[in-house]
Amino acid sequence: MMSIIILVGAYRYYAGLAERFGKIKWQLGLLAIGIYLGFQVLFIFSYGFYVALTNPNALNDNNYAGFSGINIISWIFAIGAVYGVYRILENRFEKEASKTPILEIEEIGVEQDKNIHL
Repeated sequence: MMSIIILVGAYRYYAGLAERFGKIKWQLGLLAIGIYLGFQVLFIFSYGFYVALTNPNALNDNNYAGFSGINIISWIFAIGAVYGVYRILENRFEKEASKTPILEIEEIGVEQDKNIHL
């Protein structure tokens, strides 16, 4: 249940970024979901592999459906990964927006019109 809440929050967070910079909302929203789920799978798989190597009998006693310390840690790291990619994308979109000479393009015709009227 907690993962679903985090997924919805990540989707909306990235959709807000897309709206702010004129990108497609659902694409960035799905990117957020993919980052979260991918990081969760990678983290839990790595942890399971580590536990299997250090204590093979612990795999039989593990409850994968409940709240455990490792689940909470994986949520925190996955949220951190989603936020980190968000910041990278935000900086990238800001650089793209600053490189686009929108004002210069709009002023090209204005200067030519002033010279014609003189």
